[in-house]
Amino acid sequence: MCEVLEAAGWAPGRKTNTEPWRIRFAEAGLDMHGAAASFLAEFGGLYVNVHGPGISVARTPFEFDPELLVGEEDRFIAWSEEIGRHIFPLGELDEGRHFLGIDEFSEIYLVETWVASFGQMPEAMANLVLGVMPRRLAG
Repeated sequence: MCEVLEAAGWAPGRKTNTEPWRIRFAEAGLDMHGAAASFLAEFGGLYVNVHGPGISVARTPFEFDPELLVGEEDRFIAWSEEIGRHIFPLGELDEGRHFLGIDEFSEIYLVETWVASFGQMPEAMANLVLGVMPRRLAG
């Protein structure tokens, strides 16, 4: 898994400035919690180009850039209320077909007209890279 992330530009100790994302989404009513800030500081800006068969679903590319989700804030607010967690936007899965978010407990979600969980970090990252189907929660 580390090889895939390293090919995307990740390295241990990587730090990305999260302040522009914090400001942009706070204006829309989504406050960046600590788990989102930590995750995005390490993985923000990465495009992970995976393809092919996975463990239980095809592996598809994903990108950790919250800016891609500007205009989708209402969706994240609504699902946060529905499941009782604060889901902050992370980026896109499968070239924008689905959205990704993270809650205050470092659980990563697929967010669409339904919501599903990839699990908590670091298992969630492995599930994204290896092609493990997320567990549907609602919708």
